[in-house]
Amino acid sequence: MNPTFLDIEFLDITLLAWVKLVGITFLISAIFMLVKKVVFTRLQTLAARTENRFDDVFAELLRGLRYYFLVLVSFYLAVRFFAVETPNLRFLSHFVSIGFAVQFGLSGNGLIRLIVSWYLHASEDQNTKVAAARALGLAFTFIVWLTVLLVMLDNFGIDITALVAGLGIGGIAIALALQNVLSDVLAYISIIGDQPFSYGEFLVVGEYSGTVEHIGIKTTRVRSLTGELIIFSNNDLLSSRVRNYQRMNERRALFTIGVTYDTPHEKLKEIPEMLKAAVEAQENVRFERSHLKTFAPYSIEYEVVFFTLVPEYLVMMDIQQAINLQIHREFQERGIQFAFPTQTLNVNKGEGFDIAGISAPKAS
Repeated sequence: MNPTFLDIEFLDITLLAWVKLVGITFLISAIFMLVKKVVFTRLQTLAARTENRFDDVFAELLRGLRYYFLVLVSFYLAVRFFAVETPNLRFLSHFVSIGFAVQFGLSGNGLIRLIVSWYLHASEDQNTKVAAARALGLAFTFIVWLTVLLVMLDNFGIDITALVAGLGIGGIAIALALQNVLSDVLAYISIIGDQPFSYGEFLVVGEYSGTVEHIGIKTTRVRSLTGELIIFSNNDLLSSRVRNYQRMNERRALFTIGVTYDTPHEKLKEIPEMLKAAVEAQENVRFERSHLKTFAPYSIEYEVVFFTLVPEYLVMMDIQQAINLQIHREFQERGIQFAFPTQTLNVNKGEGFDIAGISAPKAS
């Protein structure tokens, strides 16, 4: 019997067997895709109605299944269980292992994105959590794809034990060479984890001050009040004493007022209550004290301390301005004079002296 076109072999499989194998593969793939669509739709609907996050995880895993992976699994099942006349394909197991590894990486990325979105959604301050979510997502993504790479190398017969040991030794050498860079990276992880400051917060670091614009892996950038960009290495920044004015619950304010020495005693006694009333007349203020503090060279000085319940600096300055204006009006109405540097010169014109203090001749 003469061989026909369908009897031609490719990879030790006849074309007729290939046709049957491809047909079975597409049939199984179609079933898988239909099941995926139906189950995913129902899980997605269920996840939207419930607060349980397990259904969200399963829905994300189903959504992340790639069609090429379903086709690859269908082809493997067709070879192993349905097309029994097909000989074992040596490369098939490698392809299936690689497909599973890549699908694992993609599904892992999907779960990481889902967890990061939960993390950000649960946070009241998005700006504070963005950097932390970015760092955590990057770290877990690296771990997932490193695992995928090791599985693929092991599947091709490479001894990953020796590779891991070599990577460990090489990692130590690289760590010693990049010690300063790694210290900044570790400081970045500490900043993200401990969160002593975040984007948009006002910091004072030694003689420098400004608003945080960027928290990077190696450096943190702060925009100063005068406009220039100040760049700190993360390690140096954490080694310094950082004052974070954005995290204040309230802001303390202190000011002094001087009146002239010729102010009557009764008015001097009234001034502390007058200053207290001026402070308490404002909103978002907690008064602490008002006292006659000292007798200064040019004035009698009073000291006032209060707290603004809103920590923003501009709010405090608006309150201080309103207090000053009210004090100025009260002093005008009561005839109290603000002190300023003055000096009194007493000139005694005695006998034998002129005004300039030069000795004059006596009359004979």
